[in-house]
Amino acid sequence: MIKVSETIFIPEDEIEFTAIRAQGSGGQNVNKVSSAIHLRFDIAASSLSDADKARLLSCSDQRITKDGIVVIKAQNFRTQEKNRADAIERLIDLIRQATAVRKSRRPTRASRASQQKRMDRKSHRGKIKALRGKPID
Repeated sequence: MIKVSETIFIPEDEIEFTAIRAQGSGGQNVNKVSSAIHLRFDIAASSLSDADKARLLSCSDQRITKDGIVVIKAQNFRTQEKNRADAIERLIDLIRQATAVRKSRRPTRASRASQQKRMDRKSHRGKIKALRGKPID
């Protein structure tokens, strides 16, 4: 079980890992060792609650496909174990961001004194600018 938060846990059998060859530099080793990890997580088939699934699917993240599958490619490290841990950590971060309950905004109004102060500053500034013109003969 992978712990995402105090209430959200993901069984490891819901996550599919595939070892692939990493891109980029690395000499001869990069051509023969599959150290990068492709993580696939099907949101619809997961054990997450329906509300969490909806929040996750509504995220505008490029790692979530149209079919509702999270695809994360981890290739920052030279070992498969570290890349696997990195991919899991990135999945946890994605789920945490999607399921975080945001505080609702309470609409506020500016006080009458602050509105008056703002209008006084505007008129004062306008008078200063008016004095910059050519004097009238």
